[in-house]
Amino acid sequence: MNLHAIRAIYRFEMARTFRTLMESIVSPVLSTSLYFIVFGAAIGGRMGDVDGVSYGAFIIPGLIMLSLLSESISNASFGIYMPKWAGTIYELLSAPVSALEIVIGYVGAAATKSLMLGTLILLTARFFVPYEIQHPFWMLCFLVLTALTFSLFGFIIGLWADSFQRLQLVPLMIVTPLTFLGGAFYSISMLPPLWQKVALFNPVVYLISGFRWSFFGISDVNVGISAAAITGFLLLCLGVVYWIFRTGWKLKQ
Repeated sequence: MNLHAIRAIYRFEMARTFRTLMESIVSPVLSTSLYFIVFGAAIGGRMGDVDGVSYGAFIIPGLIMLSLLSESISNASFGIYMPKWAGTIYELLSAPVSALEIVIGYVGAAATKSLMLGTLILLTARFFVPYEIQHPFWMLCFLVLTALTFSLFGFIIGLWADSFQRLQLVPLMIVTPLTFLGGAFYSISMLPPLWQKVALFNPVVYLISGFRWSFFGISDVNVGISAAAITGFLLLCLGVVYWIFRTGWKLKQ
């Protein structure tokens, strides 16, 4: 394995993040802080506990997931789309770099940015609401697994997209609505019975539920099913990436 190539891609992507620190890190943290102020401090103070957890603390896992999913996809998709758009993808394809090394470099950098963002949001939440993490190891596992999976998903979107508008299509039209409807701000047990069953078809429910369990020991679905769901999606994304590089589909603009 060409570790020098992986490190070069990874360092290039991380350098781009620090050059655009306001847009990449600061802006998402400030946006999430507004959610904490409005929903955690203002509205949360007027609401009762949810499953024995204060509402301000209850929404922390959902808000972290909301930022993590969107930023993982955006970082990875933009990272691979830019070389296609600028034409520098040919330099990458002609270099002695394998498909695996390209994926590790780009996806690893995108996942690192998302983990940095998730950690900062977690620390920022301390300024607004008190909370405890009952299962820190599993919280970290869910965080890393989600960042890797959706960075890989974003990488696929970046290969598929043929315009900057398409880069935003899936995050804005699909992922964000599913996250809002996936229990980021409420427990699906609060829904009418029919809509509880409908909500189970939303894959983001399983991500948020498992992540919330790692914080408070409560979940809307079995934590084993949550872990299986995110692992299955990761394997699916790996299969799609393998097929793309095997066939050469959409690697060139």
